[in-house]
Amino acid sequence: MPSGVHIHNVRGQLFEAAERVLLRDGPDALTSRAVTEEANCAKGVLHRHFADFDAFLAELVLDRVRGIEDRTASLCAAAGTGSVVDNLTDAVKDLFGPVTVATVALITFRDGLRARLREAGLTGIPLAAHGTAMIAAYLTAERESGRLAGDADIDTLAPTLVGAGHLLFADRTSAPPQTAAVRKMVAAVISGALRPQS
Repeated sequence: MPSGVHIHNVRGQLFEAAERVLLRDGPDALTSRAVTEEANCAKGVLHRHFADFDAFLAELVLDRVRGIEDRTASLCAAAGTGSVVDNLTDAVKDLFGPVTVATVALITFRDGLRARLREAGLTGIPLAAHGTAMIAAYLTAERESGRLAGDADIDTLAPTLVGAGHLLFADRTSAPPQTAAVRKMVAAVISGALRPQS
């Protein structure tokens, strides 16, 4: 692309290009050159907007984290409606879409990225941590609505759902698990906390 051509929403285009490379070729293929080639722009465009490639990747992860935070409100708004198991099944499937699973692998793969995320105040695997917070907020809302037992252990249930969900979705070489398999896992995890509905 000629250097004089203005690119609209550069960050968004670069993030989308990075996600396509990550999904298609895996974390080891994700380089600044691969991203800019995928975005059809000069390599200097990325470096004009980000200090270095790990800074770019940290912003990519933070963008995904903000998406999880945005979805928390809509999930909590569903409390008291539909089926708790179905609501959680949808939330787990949404949380562990292909891009999230690939991004978790990327965070594990790159020491520099983890260092940048720590600088931003995020530790561990931020997508899993924020996903756990989202599920915990929903479970808390359901406990307050009376559909979960008053003594339901949210601090155990939420990370158990996220951890088991990640294990179901973690194999990037196979098709994602069927909805029935995710629903079976969710039902098994929360069965002891659900109150019978009249």
